[in-house]
Amino acid sequence: INQGRDLFVLVFAVLLVPLENAFRSAGLATLRQCRNLTPDQLDQMGITLPGHQRRILASLRVDGERERPVPKERTKFRSNAPADCPPRPHVSPTSDTSLPPVPPRSTPNCPPQRFTSALSPSPPARTPGSPKPDRHAVKAPAEQSVSQSSTPLSTPTHTPTQARPQTLAIQPSAQHLVSDGGRKMSPVSPVASFSDDRNAPPLPPKAGGVPKSLPPIPQRCPAQSPRAHRALYYQRRWVKLDVDYLRYFDSDKEIYSKGTISTAFITNVSSVGELKFEVATNNRTFIFRAESEAERNDWVTVLQDCTRGRHRHSTMNPGSPLTPDYQGYLELKGLRSKLYTVVALDKVYLYKNIEDYRIGVGITSIEMNVGNVKDTDRRSFDLTTPYRIFSFIAESEQLKEQWVNAMRNAIGEALSNSEVAERIWAEPSNSLCADCGAPKPEWAAINLCVVVCKRCAGEHRGLGPSISKVRSLKMDRKVWTEELIQVFLLLGNERVNSFWAANVPPSEALTPSSCTEERRRFITNKYRQGKYRKYHPLYGNQRELDNALCINVQCSDVLETLSLIFCGADVNCSTGMPNWPSPLSLATAHSQPLQAELISHNLNTVVDMAMDTVPYAPPPCVSYNGFLFKTASMARAITERKTREEFSRRWCTLNDGTFSYYESDKNSNPNGALKASEIVCLAVDTPERHGYENTFELYSESERLYLFGTDDGDSHKEWVKSLAKSFIPASAEPLLRLGFERIGRLKCKDGLNLQTSKVGWFALVGSTLHAYLNDSKGEEIHLRKLNELSIQQDNEVLVLVEKGRTLYIEGERKLDFAGWCAAIQTAAGSGGDTLSQQQLTETDIPVIVHSCIGYITQCGLTSEGIYRKSGVNSRVAALCERFRQDARSVRLREGEHQVDDVSNTLKRFFRELEEGLFTSEDARTWLSTAAIQDESKKISQYQMLLNRLPRVNKATLQALINHLYCVQRFSELNQMNLHNLAIVFGPTLFQTDGKDYTAGRAIEDLIQHYTLIFEVRLTVHYKQSSEVKSSQWHFICTVYLEEKKETAEQHVKIPGSMTAAELTCEVLDRRNIAVKDREYWSCWEVSDKEEMERPLHYQERVLPILHSFGTDSHLLIKKHLAMEAMIVYLTSKVDVSKHGMMKFREERSILGLGLTSGSFHDRYFILNSSSLRMYKEVRVRFDRQSNRPERDWPVKNLRVYLGIKKKLRPPTCWGLTVVYESKKQERPEKQQWYLCCDTQSEMREWYATFLSIQDGLQQTRVSRVLPDTRHGNVSLIPLRGSENEMRNSVAAFSQDPLAVSQFTNHWD
Repeated sequence: INQGRDLFVLVFAVLLVPLENAFRSAGLATLRQCRNLTPDQLDQMGITLPGHQRRILASLRVDGERERPVPKERTKFRSNAPADCPPRPHVSPTSDTSLPPVPPRSTPNCPPQRFTSALSPSPPARTPGSPKPDRHAVKAPAEQSVSQSSTPLSTPTHTPTQARPQTLAIQPSAQHLVSDGGRKMSPVSPVASFSDDRNAPPLPPKAGGVPKSLPPIPQRCPAQSPRAHRALYYQRRWVKLDVDYLRYFDSDKEIYSKGTISTAFITNVSSVGELKFEVATNNRTFIFRAESEAERNDWVTVLQDCTRGRHRHSTMNPGSPLTPDYQGYLELKGLRSKLYTVVALDKVYLYKNIEDYRIGVGITSIEMNVGNVKDTDRRSFDLTTPYRIFSFIAESEQLKEQWVNAMRNAIGEALSNSEVAERIWAEPSNSLCADCGAPKPEWAAINLCVVVCKRCAGEHRGLGPSISKVRSLKMDRKVWTEELIQVFLLLGNERVNSFWAANVPPSEALTPSSCTEERRRFITNKYRQGKYRKYHPLYGNQRELDNALCINVQCSDVLETLSLIFCGADVNCSTGMPNWPSPLSLATAHSQPLQAELISHNLNTVVDMAMDTVPYAPPPCVSYNGFLFKTASMARAITERKTREEFSRRWCTLNDGTFSYYESDKNSNPNGALKASEIVCLAVDTPERHGYENTFELYSESERLYLFGTDDGDSHKEWVKSLAKSFIPASAEPLLRLGFERIGRLKCKDGLNLQTSKVGWFALVGSTLHAYLNDSKGEEIHLRKLNELSIQQDNEVLVLVEKGRTLYIEGERKLDFAGWCAAIQTAAGSGGDTLSQQQLTETDIPVIVHSCIGYITQCGLTSEGIYRKSGVNSRVAALCERFRQDARSVRLREGEHQVDDVSNTLKRFFRELEEGLFTSEDARTWLSTAAIQDESKKISQYQMLLNRLPRVNKATLQALINHLYCVQRFSELNQMNLHNLAIVFGPTLFQTDGKDYTAGRAIEDLIQHYTLIFEVRLTVHYKQSSEVKSSQWHFICTVYLEEKKETAEQHVKIPGSMTAAELTCEVLDRRNIAVKDREYWSCWEVSDKEEMERPLHYQERVLPILHSFGTDSHLLIKKHLAMEAMIVYLTSKVDVSKHGMMKFREERSILGLGLTSGSFHDRYFILNSSSLRMYKEVRVRFDRQSNRPERDWPVKNLRVYLGIKKKLRPPTCWGLTVVYESKKQERPEKQQWYLCCDTQSEMREWYATFLSIQDGLQQTRVSRVLPDTRHGNVSLIPLRGSENEMRNSVAAFSQDPLAVSQFTNHWD
C-alpha cells in the first residue's frame, strides 16, 4: 500500500466507509499518519467497537511486518497453583466427535459455525488465544443481559477469530429485567477467575472447543499479579438475577441457562475498572462488563442489595437453601460424562460434579410444573418439558425407579396448592383418612364426601368413576368450588362414616399399616357393595326413596340426602313439577347450594342394588359372657406366680368388639373395657401356672397386661377362642383353628425388603411359629431348625435365621414383644427326650449329634481308644446339660473340651434317648435281621427298616453310621476297628444290657455295608474319605525368620491343628531368641507377586493358609512394629466402627462400578462390625437417600493385606490390598481391590479396625493353648462384649496384658 495515499483507500479496503469522518476530524488524512495508531487513540476518536478496531489495526500493518505467534512453554499443572498465576487450561486440538451435533445458526455478517453439543458443560469453541470459560455445576436463577469474559492465552497483539459459543437448543424466550422494557443487550461479560482459590488446581477443558487447524500453544505463567497486563475477551451472555441465583444464558430466547451462581455463596460485588465489575465467591471470581457506566453501577447496586445481610455459605450443607429430596449422578444422553443431579422441592438442578454443587456453581435448573417423566428403557427415562427432552441414564434399574419417583414427586409438589387442603383439614375429622385413619389425607372422593389418604385413593380409583370420583386436595384446584368445600366442612369424615361405616366388624377395620389387599377388600365392601352402610328405613321402596329425596333437597340436611342417594334414590327422578323437573333444579330453586353441589357430583353415580333385595344384615359380632377371675392390670411382664387371693371375681362380656368387665352381673357400668382393636396379643398360660388352673393374658396397645383365670377348662377355651376371633383379621383366620399358646400382631421385615416394616399376624404352636404376613399366604417357621436365633439392637429386634431367609421381628411395644421373645426362645430350645424334640440342623440331625461328630472328626479320629475310654463324669454331665438347655449356643473347642468327654456325651445322649434311635416298635426287628445269613436279603431287610424310620431318626442314623465308618478307617491309629465299635455302640443305640452280641452284630452290619444300605454314591464317599485322611497328615514347609534368605530358613512340620502362635513359638525356640518387653512377634503371610503381607491371627490355623498359597508366597516370622500403636489406638476407641475417605481402585472391571481401571478414585467408606460399605460421596447421616451405598461387602468374607503393587502407581505409599471371597458353594467368587490412605497413621487405624472386627468373627479358629503375650494379636480387647466389659478390659490391659489376653481367649 502506498503510505502516502489518501485515507479513503484504507477505510474502503476494510469496508468502514462511515468512519472516514472520524479520521478526518482527528487530522489523519493519509495512511502514513495512521501507521502508529493504538486502541486507546481509536477509543478517543469514537471508534469503540472491538471488531472495527481489530480490522483497522490489522489493515495498517505492512505484509512483512506482521507479527508471528510466539511459542509458549508447555503448561504444567500442579495440585496447588500459586496465587499469582492465572489459570492455563490445556485445550485439546481435536474435536469431541462423540457429542451429538446441533445445527448451527446463521448470523448476519458472521460465517457459518460448526456443529456443537446441545447441552454440554464443556466450553464454547475458541481460538488459541481464548481461554476456557468457567464451567461449573450448581443450581440457578437471574435477569439482565451481560457478556462473559475470559483471559487470553496469547499476547494482546495476537488477533483471534471469535467463535460462536455453544448453546442449549431451546426456542422460547425468557422475560428480561431491563429498565426500558426492550431487548437491551448490555455488553457485560462474566469471567471466572481462579485467582482467589489458591487451593483449587486448574481444570483442563474438554475436547472439542478449538478448530483442528489452530492448536493451542500453552504459555508459562509469569511471576506477576494475575490482573497485571491481562486482556479479557468477553463472551456476550444474557444474564438474569433473582433473589437466589445469578444465571447467564446464550441469548434472551433461551430457557435453560449455561451456568448459575447461587447468591448465598456470593461474598463480594465491586467495580473493578471501566465498565467492569466482579462477583466473588469463596471459590470463584466472575468478571462482568456492561455497555455503560450507568448500567454497570445499576448491576453492582442490585447485586449488593440482593446479597447484603444474607448468611454466607462456603459449601453446600443440609442447612443450605437447597435441601435435596434426592441427589446423585445421572448420565445425560449426548454427554461423555455424568452430571450431578439434585431433585429439590419442585425443581431439578444439574451440576457438573458434586464439588460444584457444594460451592454453589451450577449449569441449569428445570421447573417441574411443566415436566413429565416417562420410562424408556431398563436404566433410562425421559424428563420431558415443552422446551426440551432430557434423556437420563441411571446406574441401575433400582436407582432409576428411585429417580423417577423423586421427579414425579417434584412434579406433584410443583402442581400442588395446599390452600384447599388446609381448609378441608379445618374440620378435625377430615385430618384423618376416612378408611384407614392415616393422618393428613390429601385426596377425596367428591361424590362420596370422604377424605382419604393416597394409598386408599388408589383403591378408590379401582372402583371406577361411576362409583368413586377421586380428586386431589392440592392439585385439582378447579373442581374445588366454595360450595364443595362447604359440603366437606359440614359433613366431615366422622359424620359421613356414621353412614358408610356404621357396621364395620373390628376384625375387618383398616389401619394405616394395612396391606393393599386388605384395603381393596375393605373399600370394595364399603362403597361398591355397601356392606357396612347404615340402611335407610325406606330402603327397598324405590318410590318412597325418590319422594323423600325430592322433599329433603329443599332443606339443609345434606347427610340425609347422601343416605338416600346411596340407598337407592334416583337423583334423576321426576319431581312432578314442570318448573323444577329434577331434584337438582329443585335444590337450586330453594337456595340450597350445598344440596345442589352434592347432587351434581352424583348424577352419574351407579349404586349396586342387585345383591341387596332386602336390607343387609351385618354378620353377628363375636359375643360371649361369663364370670372370670382377674388381677389388677400391669405395666410389666409377670415373673412370679399369682395366688388365688390376688384374683377378683368379675362379670365379663364380649359384645360389638368390646371386652368389658363388671363388679357383678347386676352392674350396668363396667369397671373397665378393652376394645378388640386395642388387643395386640393373647397368651395362653400353661395349666396351674397361677392360682387358677387355666389362665390367659391380654396385651393392649397402651402397654398394659391383663391376667384372667378360671377353673373351668371349657369356659377357658371358649373365652380364648372368642377373644382371638374378635381381633384377628379375616386374612389370618386360619390361625384360629390352631391350638396356639400365643397369638397376636407384630411388625417384621424379611430379606426381600429391609426398608419398610409390614404387619404380620403370628401364632406360636409348640416349636412352630405360624405367620400370615401382608400380601402372602400362611408360613411355618420351625424354630428348632433355625440356624440362628438372637435379639439385637438393645432388645428391639428378634432375628430368626433359617435356610435361605432371615426374618426380623420388631418390638413395636416392649411389653408384648418381651413375652414373644421369651416364648420363641423357649420353643426353639430342646423340648423333650425324643429325637424330634431336639434342636435340629437343616438336614434334620440333632445339633448335639452334629456338633459332637464334627468335633471328633476334627480332633479325635486318631485318638487311641476313642469311644471306648471314659471321660470325666462331671464334665460329661455338665456338657449334656448345656446341650439340653440350648444346643445351638454350645461351641466345642479344642483345648477347652476333651475328646473323651465329647465322645461320652454323644453315647450318653443315645442311651438316654426316649424310644431309642431305632424306635421301640422296630428295635426287635432290627436285631432279628442281624441273624439272617443271606447277605443280600439282610441288606434288603435293613433298607426296608431304614425307610420305616421317622425322618429325624433316619437322618440321624445315617450321620452316625457314616461317622463310625470314618473312625474305623483309622483303626491302625485309634485301635477302634469294626468289631470294637460295634461292641461299644450296639448296646448304646439299642439300649440293651450288652450281655450278648446281637446288638453289636446289627451295628457291625450297618457299618460294614454302609454304602449299600444307605445307598451312598461312590463319588461322594471317596471325596469324604480323602478329606478325612488329609486332615490327619502333617505338612512340612519352609518358614523364614525376619527376612527371606537361605540363612533364615526353617523347615517346620505343620500338623493340621497348628496355629500361628504355636508356629511362631517353635521357630523362636529353635533360634533361642529371647523376647523382650513390648516386642510383638507374629507369623506373616507374604506375597512377593502382589507385594503385600498380613499378620496371621494367633489362633488362625496355618495348614489351610499353606494350601491356599501360590508359588510366590511364603510364611515369615518377624516383629510387628506397628502393634503397639495399633493397640493404643484400639484401647482409646469405644465404638469399633470407622469411617472416612480413601482412594479406591479395582483390580479389573469386576465390581460393575464404571470406574476406569487405570486410576484411583476418592470414595467414602464406613466399616462396622458386619460390613464394609463404600459411597461415592461423604454420607449425610440424616439423609435417607444418600445412605444407599455403592457397594456393601460382609467383613467376614474380606482378607486385608498391607501394601499395594508399585506398578499400579498408587497416589501414596500407605495402602491396603483387600481380597473378597464369597462363601457361596454354587458360585464362589473372588475379587481384589486396593485402598490408599493419606498418612501412615490413618492406614494403621483402618487396618487395626479391620483386625479387631475380624478377630471377633473367627469363631471356629481356636488354639489348644492360651495365647503367648509375646505374639502380636489385636484381640486383646473383648470386642464382642458389652461397653462396660470393654472399658474394664482396656483399663486392665495397661496393668496386666496377660490377664486380659487370657480373659479374651474365652470370647467367640
